[in-house]
Amino acid sequence: MNNELNTLLTTLYVFLTDRVLPDLGYTRSGRPGRKVRLDDAELLCLVVAQHLLHGSSSESHWIRYARAHLRGHFPQIPHQSGYNKRVRAAGPLIAAAITALARDTPSWHEVLRLLDSTPVPCGMSRETVKRSDLSGYAGYGYCASHSRFFWGFRLYLISTPEGMPVIWGLANPKLGEREVTQALLEREHRLIHAGQVILGDKGFAGRDFERFITNDLGATLVRPDRKDEKPRFGRFGGIRQWIESIFDALKGQLGLEYHGGRTVEGVYARVASRLLALAAGIWHNWHTNTRRKRSVTAYDH
Repeated sequence: MNNELNTLLTTLYVFLTDRVLPDLGYTRSGRPGRKVRLDDAELLCLVVAQHLLHGSSSESHWIRYARAHLRGHFPQIPHQSGYNKRVRAAGPLIAAAITALARDTPSWHEVLRLLDSTPVPCGMSRETVKRSDLSGYAGYGYCASHSRFFWGFRLYLISTPEGMPVIWGLANPKLGEREVTQALLEREHRLIHAGQVILGDKGFAGRDFERFITNDLGATLVRPDRKDEKPRFGRFGGIRQWIESIFDALKGQLGLEYHGGRTVEGVYARVASRLLALAAGIWHNWHTNTRRKRSVTAYDH
């Protein structure tokens, strides 16, 4: 483990222990049953290390590596089955940690928010689709940017300009983008400030959706103009690359499309884990005045 990743994990552990877990009601003691070998803060740090350092979707491979090389940092690393159960059960905790990191980042107060969605494939064959535990939750969808069909979920992400996740969720790709986004914003409305600008693509065009953003949230929806409407905002070719580069980081560096989840809880936790790794890197880069805030390459070796 290099010095940059070691510093990130140490700082993250202190932040989680002192400021995040107590507010959520998590403590080291007072739990019923046998004492856990890895406390909650250590678990989240180990999850971040997995995706920044190793990048493997195989938890058994990661645990073998961690038990061989990271015992100095994590003395009580559980076996693969125990680690897998802890991560699957920690989905809500991971989501709460992402929000806490976002709130502790200077870009939390930025006016601009980026909005888009991307495929999260969960199966490649018809036999997998028929036999998967995700049947009834996942579905078929089409990715226009890659001109391909997929089976799985769509990840909806609202982020700060440099890529810090603010609001996110998984949905069946057959559901409409505006309907899913509105449901997410209604649930997490406290994370949107009045006066903010939400930048989306043409797929979010709609009077009812725009009225919801304006009247219910007090924000402004900005998107490229459609061909069948009067000019309003123009085109956003360069700006739209911001959100695409965020998804590229999630897919290329953090292996989003190779999450390996086989259940709803597993997919949710593994996607959340990658968002947590990205959020931790951005959060640490802000606090260390790193020029490229979204870059996590300093932590991957």
